[in-house]
Amino acid sequence: MKLDTLQLHALWQNCRVGKEKLLEEGSDLQDVPVTILGKGTGLVGGTIKAKLRRADIERILLEGFFPAVSSQDMPQRARRAGLQELGLPYAADAAVTRHLARFLRQHASAAQSTAVRRGPSGLACPTHVLFNGGVLRAGLIRERLLGVLNGWLAEEGLPAVLPLAGEDLMHAVARGAAYYGLARQGRGVRIRGGVARTYYVGIESAMPSVPGVPSPLKALTVAPFGMEEGSAARIPDREFGLVVGQPAEFRFFSSSLRKDDAAGAMIEDPGEEIEELAPMEVELPADGGDPGAVVPVTIESVVTETGQLQLWCVARDGRRWKLEFNVRERVAP
Repeated sequence: MKLDTLQLHALWQNCRVGKEKLLEEGSDLQDVPVTILGKGTGLVGGTIKAKLRRADIERILLEGFFPAVSSQDMPQRARRAGLQELGLPYAADAAVTRHLARFLRQHASAAQSTAVRRGPSGLACPTHVLFNGGVLRAGLIRERLLGVLNGWLAEEGLPAVLPLAGEDLMHAVARGAAYYGLARQGRGVRIRGGVARTYYVGIESAMPSVPGVPSPLKALTVAPFGMEEGSAARIPDREFGLVVGQPAEFRFFSSSLRKDDAAGAMIEDPGEEIEELAPMEVELPADGGDPGAVVPVTIESVVTETGQLQLWCVARDGRRWKLEFNVRERVAP
């Protein structure tokens, strides 16, 4: 039976509630009922009933999202469609443990500090683990993550990780947000971390048109790694052409590996270390100019206190245009 949008959302919510009941600490339930109301005149008569079983939940979580994999296993890349809906660039591979292996290997190779403990194979080997977030209330997920990590460490000849005791998993993020608000008012200790990645904007190269060959794209660093919330970076010594008065696509990139790129650095050939984010298509106002005109501008970037990256394009006559996106909502690559 095909579900409409409202029924599908109801199914999601019912399954979420059922999953939490089944995986709650101390629960001995083996299944929970799931009920979806019918549509239109069949609101009651068309009701759909089913059961969500504990065995299915555990199988999907452990085999699909948290499989036991080797530290050499990297996330799979699906073939991308030519046309896509604009939105967050969700990961093609749902296996969290493969993304964890990729994270530990890439950051071990990129980190210059000797404080990063590495195994013989080059894997970054953590010593402690802090679980945070409601999804980790399920004991089987914590156990699987610890089992996978400890298996990798055993292969490296290193001792197992030690889990740290944290706040209540359901409220840890909310408490952190409340404490941050107090710290901003001078009533707590504020830890400054800055953005966790380096961000770039795509710059189309100026070159004669060649049939079948797109213009090369360069990457301009607009927010370097560690740029703190509430700070700004200006690039006054470079001018770029901004298309106004007609729809134009802006392409953004990020990297968790290139941590030394300063604001204004131009990357001539973005390689695998730089990943593309979801593009943005907007029509910036011409402000009395000709539609489609190319206005010389300099770039200013601001990371706000709420984690928004504001990219300001400033013309010679003082006109300003703003592009904005969230640098805190980063999904697994």
